[in-house]
Amino acid sequence: MKYTFSNRLKIGSYIAMGLGLVMLIAGFMNTPANVEEAKAMVAAAHSDGHGGHGGDAHADQTNAMASHDGEHAEEAAGHGEGHSASHDEHVYHQLKNRPWSALYVAAFFFFMISLGTLAFYAVNRAAQAGWAPLLFRVMEGITAYLVPGGIIVFVLLVLSVLHFNHMFTWMDADVVAHDALLQGKQGYLNPTFFLIRAAIFLGGWIAYRQISRKLSLAQDKADDDSNFKKNFRWSAGFLVFYLISESMMSWDWIMSLDPHWFSTLFGWYVFASMFVSGITVIAMVTIYLKSKGYLQEVNDSHIHDLAKFMFGISIFWTYLWFSQFMLIWYANIPEEVTYFVTRIEHYKLPFFGMLALNFIFPLLVLMNSDYKRVNWFVIMTGIIILFGHYMDVFNMVMPATVGENWHLGIPEIGGILFFGGLFVFWTFTALTKEELMPKRNPFIEESRHFHY
Repeated sequence: MKYTFSNRLKIGSYIAMGLGLVMLIAGFMNTPANVEEAKAMVAAAHSDGHGGHGGDAHADQTNAMASHDGEHAEEAAGHGEGHSASHDEHVYHQLKNRPWSALYVAAFFFFMISLGTLAFYAVNRAAQAGWAPLLFRVMEGITAYLVPGGIIVFVLLVLSVLHFNHMFTWMDADVVAHDALLQGKQGYLNPTFFLIRAAIFLGGWIAYRQISRKLSLAQDKADDDSNFKKNFRWSAGFLVFYLISESMMSWDWIMSLDPHWFSTLFGWYVFASMFVSGITVIAMVTIYLKSKGYLQEVNDSHIHDLAKFMFGISIFWTYLWFSQFMLIWYANIPEEVTYFVTRIEHYKLPFFGMLALNFIFPLLVLMNSDYKRVNWFVIMTGIIILFGHYMDVFNMVMPATVGENWHLGIPEIGGILFFGGLFVFWTFTALTKEELMPKRNPFIEESRHFHY
């Protein structure tokens, strides 16, 4: 039975994309045109009780130092003025970065859902899991978004290299010229090699998705299991490539936004976030299709298993988050703790709110086995988990690119609407291409009768 894309859902995705695009454009138009406008915007934010004040405090401190020693007053005052000008320009770049950062966060978040789904798909293929074949078409539909999502992320990276924004400070030659640490990393962190790596990562992920999808469809029409066996070998090989490339991607696309900071756990941490997000969307799409009369052979045990993965990977994510935080906090090395100090001081609500949404909430609501079989409950939990991991990406990107000048406003909401609408449109369009039920998978009968 083929899926028919409902007009209501299609129109909803169009509206979301259109509204999101308008809000993103509005976000770009509301950025300051020069340093003076940036200073005025920050001053207005202060008068409303928002925004950062570190720059003003530092300027006051500099002026006090200038008047402290009469002999060097002019020299100190000149230094203070120079520092103040440098700070104002830095704030200007942060305010200009905000719509770019909102765009980047949303683009990466929906792309990582598709990539996390691809990893889950490959794991089940390589493990020859008996319960999963009925869900393979759903996973293939979600991973179809890798193509547009990956192209958009790559374009944003290219625009960053071309200095359309200042999100990646190591791409600025003037910054590198005055930073010995960044000069030492130039062999790896340079624009050309950065884009080459991104092209290799995206090419490998998309190539595997296309090959595996082709073999999956060919298996339905074959009279032997040769395509299934080829898919198994491709999936096992892909997982090796994925584990290496995903870690490097997380260093490049996220961690290098803070080029002075690093964590050896970061690749696993980002993986856990995308993995649980992908599994959550698989569960939500499956439940939606069942509610519309499709996937009737998918039973409560399949949903229960997906919800178990949502629960288990949420705990795994928390373990990685705590391991990273605890080791850095305990060692108390200045260049390491600054990552968390910035977030705890200036991002209290999104930082601690994200922890509650990604750990406490799934722990409390998904621990009960019976709740994992209640469809509306899984959907509600999934929405909250997805928002929590959007905030996780927000916390990874925004402090490095906009500093204290963050809000959840027009560009952020616009990014979610635009990419959410595009994700829904592309995924459900892909689901209409083929039958939702595989026919000749060797484990299809086991999947149909999956109960425990």
